[in-house]
Amino acid sequence: MTRRSLVTNALIASACLAAFSCGGKRSGKMEAAPAEYKVRLQTTKGDVIILVHRDWSPIGADHFYELVKMGFYNNNAVFRALPGFIVQWGMNGDPQVNKSWSEITIKDDPPKVPNKVGTVVFAKTGEPNSRTTQLFINLGDNSGSLDSQGFTPFAEVIQGMDTVMKFYTGYGEGAPSGAGPSQTAIADIGNPYLEEHFPRLDYIKKATIVP
Repeated sequence: MTRRSLVTNALIASACLAAFSCGGKRSGKMEAAPAEYKVRLQTTKGDVIILVHRDWSPIGADHFYELVKMGFYNNNAVFRALPGFIVQWGMNGDPQVNKSWSEITIKDDPPKVPNKVGTVVFAKTGEPNSRTTQLFINLGDNSGSLDSQGFTPFAEVIQGMDTVMKFYTGYGEGAPSGAGPSQTAIADIGNPYLEEHFPRLDYIKKATIVP
């Protein structure tokens, strides 16, 4: 099996290892997001601006809009960063916050846009309708390996891709496939686990809707 196949398989498996969420259960139907909106990620390496296209993935765009507004992505570690492939985040550093939304999944959107460099995508397991809160940015053209598996971009980086490329990648693939962070441990312990064992990780310090 090739390295890319191993990495892809790990990406598929990663979303099912952890619980993730926000301050509380969704009280009703998701709010429809604007047709386009921007999100600023204030990171430890600098700012990144994401442009969300709702027509690319309506359910994904609505879910992201909700999570950003609720502050879910604040103080999230970029816990998985693989050169030439992806950088991944979306596990809240507070285990209770993670747990409160651990069972909320969203339905799949039909893929419309390829997994090109700079596209933003919800992670998923190998099962249908398994997207939750974890996200990744494609660092390379992954359309050949990810499009057929149903990974559906909903946004793109329009400013700060050079910043994304600077995220620390030295820890490699996560446990158990590699020596990087364990998503199970992140879910159980939160950011203290990462701060103790993986101090060089970068973080999304704050994510906000751009007015």
